[in-house]
Amino acid sequence: MKLLHVLALGACVWLAGCAAPQKPSADNTAGAPASPTIVNGTAGAMPAVAVTELPSSKVAPLAAPKDLWERIRRGFAMPDLDTDLVRKQEEWYVARPDYIERMAERSRMYIFHVVEELELRGMPTELALLPYIESAFNPQAISSAKAAGLWQFMPGTGRDFQLTQNVLRDDRRSVLQSTRAALDYLQMLHDMFGDWHLALAAYNWGQGNVSKAIARNKSAGLPAGYLDLNMPAETRNYVPKLQAVKNIIARPEAFGTVLPLIGNHPFFDTVEITRDIDVEMAARLAEVRLEDFKALNPSQRKPIIFAAGTPQVLLPWDNAAIFNKNLAAADPTTLASWTAWVAPSTMPTREAAQRVNMDENDLRQLNGVPKGMVIKQGSTLVVPRNGQTPAAVASSVVNNAQVAFTPEVVLRRTVVRARKGDTIARVAARYDLPAGTVAGWNKSNAGAALKAGHAVVVYLPVRASSAAASESARHRTTSRASAPPSRNAHAGKARAGASPTKAPARKAAPARATVKAAPARAPQKKHR
Repeated sequence: MKLLHVLALGACVWLAGCAAPQKPSADNTAGAPASPTIVNGTAGAMPAVAVTELPSSKVAPLAAPKDLWERIRRGFAMPDLDTDLVRKQEEWYVARPDYIERMAERSRMYIFHVVEELELRGMPTELALLPYIESAFNPQAISSAKAAGLWQFMPGTGRDFQLTQNVLRDDRRSVLQSTRAALDYLQMLHDMFGDWHLALAAYNWGQGNVSKAIARNKSAGLPAGYLDLNMPAETRNYVPKLQAVKNIIARPEAFGTVLPLIGNHPFFDTVEITRDIDVEMAARLAEVRLEDFKALNPSQRKPIIFAAGTPQVLLPWDNAAIFNKNLAAADPTTLASWTAWVAPSTMPTREAAQRVNMDENDLRQLNGVPKGMVIKQGSTLVVPRNGQTPAAVASSVVNNAQVAFTPEVVLRRTVVRARKGDTIARVAARYDLPAGTVAGWNKSNAGAALKAGHAVVVYLPVRASSAAASESARHRTTSRASAPPSRNAHAGKARAGASPTKAPARKAAPARATVKAAPARAPQKKHR
C-alpha cells in the first residue's frame, strides 16, 4: 500500500510540472520565431502581433465642464467664418449687452437639452446657439411670415417634420418636438450640401433656393461655396450672426461680455400624464408658477392638456417628484374642468353655447370664433366638462382638432310680386325655398293660385356682414311699384331696398323686391 501511495504522489507531481507555464529561454529574442503551437491537432507558427501607435493631437479632458458654456465651447466643430459681416454683427451684439443677457437668461430652461441632443447625434454644438438667432430663445415667438417657436418653423415645414398644428396645440413651440425636428432638418440639409454654412443658408432660405443658386454658379463656371453664392440680404447676414454669437460665447472677455452662469445639468424633467388635466391644475400640483409651467410647455393653446395628444409635460427638475406625489393624492375627477366637443352640425355660436351650457361670449372668446360667423360641422371646441363627459378625450379628436367658420346668413322678410299663372309652390321654387314654408309665411297653401302682381312674403338670405349695409340702404331708397325692370336681376336672388316689379318671361326671378321689416331668421335651412 505504501508503494501505491508513493507512485500516485509521484504521478501528481509529474502532471503538475507538465501544466506549469514554461519560462522563455534567454536566447529567445523578440525577432525569433514563435514556438510551435498546436492548432486543430497540427503544429503551426502563431503569427506575430502587429503593434500600431495611435496618433492623437490632444487628450480629452476627464473633468466635466464647469458650466454649460464650457461644454458648448468643447463641441465647436464648424469652420470659422471671418468676414466684415461677422465683425459688423459682433459690434451689433456688443452694443446691446442687455439684449445678450435677456437671451442668455431665457435660454437657461432649454439650452442644456439642445446641447445633449446635439452631442448624442454627433453634431456641432454651434447649432445650440441657433435659437438665439431665430427666436432669441422665446418659444412663443412668431414671425410676420407665421414661423413659430424656438426654431421658427413655417407651418408647411413643421408638418413635413411631423409637428402637429391644430386648435389645441402647436408642436412647433414644443421644446422637445421642435428641437427633434430642427436637428433632423439640419442634419438632412448637411447631408444634402456637405457643408454646414450651406446647410444653415438653406435652413433660412430653403434648400430649393440654395440648390438653384449653386446650379447657377456652376453653370457659369463660378465657385459654388457659401461665400460665392448670390443670396438675399437676410440669408447673407444669417450665418455671420451665428458666427458672431459663437465668437462672443467663445471669448466673452474679449468682447467685454459677462455671460450668466448656466450649470451643466438638466433644467427640466419629463413627467408622464395619463388623464386630461387643466394647465392651472398641473402647475398647482407641481408647485410652480403658472408662467413657468407655460414656458416649459408652450405648445398648449388651450387651458387644458389632453393626455391623448400630450402624454408628457416638462417640469423643473426638482418639481417633477412633487408633481407625481401630489397627483397620486389628488381626486381624478377634479383634474380637468374642460373637454373637447365636436359640433355635430353647422350652427351659430348661440346654439352651440346653449348645447354645452356656456355663455356665448365666453365660448366665442375661448375658441376664437369671430362675430357674425357660424361654427361648421366637425369643428372641435373647448367647452366645460360635465358629469357625463368621458375621463379622457380620444386621440383621434385631439390630434385632428380643427375649427372652421362660415359667415352667418340672415334671412330678411321680403315682398315679391307673383307672375301670371303663379302659385305659391312656383314662387317658392323660384327662390329654392320649401313650398310648405312659403305657404305658412303667407297663411295659404302650396297650390293656391295667385293673380299677377299679388304680393308674396318670402325670407331671402343676406350675409350678416352685409345686413347692416342693406338696412342703411333701405332708408335711402324709395320703393316704387312702377319702377322699370332691372337689367341685372339674376335667378334666385332678390335685392333688398329695391321696388318689386314683374320680371320679363325669360328671367328666372323677379327683378327686385322690397324689404318690409327688420331682419328675421327663419327656422328652415339657410341658403348661401
